[in-house]
Amino acid sequence: MSHFRYIGQKLFVERLSLSNIIKKNKTPFYLYSESQLKENYSNFVKNFRKVNPIVCFAAKANTNLTILKTLKKLGSGADVVSGGELLKAIKAGIKPNKIVFSGVGKTEEELEIAIKKNILLINVESESEVKLIDKIAKKNKKKISIGFRLNPNIDAGTHKKISTGKAENKFGISIYSFVNFYKNIKKYKNLKVDALSVHIGSQILSDIPYKKTLNIVHKVVKKLNIKIKYLDLGGGFGINYSKSERRLNLKGYAKAVYNLKKKLGCKIIFEPGRYLVGNTGVIVCKIQYIKKGLKKNFIILDAGMNDFMRPALYEAVHEIIPVKKNKKKSNKVVEFVGPICESTCKFINYKKYQNISENDYVVIMNTGAYGSSLSSNYNTKPLIAELLVNKNKYKVIKKKQDLSNLIKN
Repeated sequence: MSHFRYIGQKLFVERLSLSNIIKKNKTPFYLYSESQLKENYSNFVKNFRKVNPIVCFAAKANTNLTILKTLKKLGSGADVVSGGELLKAIKAGIKPNKIVFSGVGKTEEELEIAIKKNILLINVESESEVKLIDKIAKKNKKKISIGFRLNPNIDAGTHKKISTGKAENKFGISIYSFVNFYKNIKKYKNLKVDALSVHIGSQILSDIPYKKTLNIVHKVVKKLNIKIKYLDLGGGFGINYSKSERRLNLKGYAKAVYNLKKKLGCKIIFEPGRYLVGNTGVIVCKIQYIKKGLKKNFIILDAGMNDFMRPALYEAVHEIIPVKKNKKKSNKVVEFVGPICESTCKFINYKKYQNISENDYVVIMNTGAYGSSLSSNYNTKPLIAELLVNKNKYKVIKKKQDLSNLIKN
């Protein structure tokens, strides 16, 4: 169920009319639904009830502190890819024993933080990283729990820029390299291999590549006779950005995971990001200008690629809907674009759209994941505000960046 819906001709989020929120808040701004976030988390946990996993929210999807605190209250841990995300997760109240640190380029300083905070797991991605962690662990007189991220060379069937499980991708260690390296792991006296990890990509809508990955992991464990405490299966769970996209069969995948868990006798870790927050957020925008062209009309919004990078970066398609509906249709193609001085600062085209005018308001849908966390100050634009709705109330959870502070240096 979507918590963004029309009542009559007006768009509502939960019990609040967007028109009323706009009266007191200058656009553009992010707007999140707390009820949607809670519902998504509940659905995820229900689908994997028999697996009983450790859920570690992929913080890179949305690093807003209030969002992280809400997820923590629901029971989530965190998957982090930087020292900053790690410290922010702890600031949100997430216990270190529910934090997993992933990523190919962890610095010595970041690893020091992770080791001193006693986090659950560091997923290593190269032999050099293993050596560095062993050195830091020795210096701190600790035995560190690590997991090896494997690259299973699986095509996740997603956009090439968010595919992470193929041999050509920078992520993980090849099966061949891992098998050879693992034979000598005992020489690293300050490390204990507690886990294997895989993450094959993002916005995955088929359970087939997931199941292929499970088979590969099982073969590796059997070949090396490894006893692991954790199997980190990553995330990548896709959502429907349009009605034409198929739904990911989570129940089928959950059954396959449960069967493997029974064989390995380990705890499962998941790192959902987009699945939990993607449809919880929208960007509320104003139509600044309508520029009439020969082949189409350009609808110039006050939000741009600096506020929401996904369409420019991944050719991602996000529906744009009006805050107030009408039944009159325009016969001319319209293209929604932003104000940034790049030809890629555009969002979506429509062959037919309702009649709209300058100063009307529209909403870019499903921007809760990789929206604010990917935003920037490009063109010296301030970061926009973020608001959270809970039933019939809302609050500002991040203020708009002050322009005077932005131009200081």
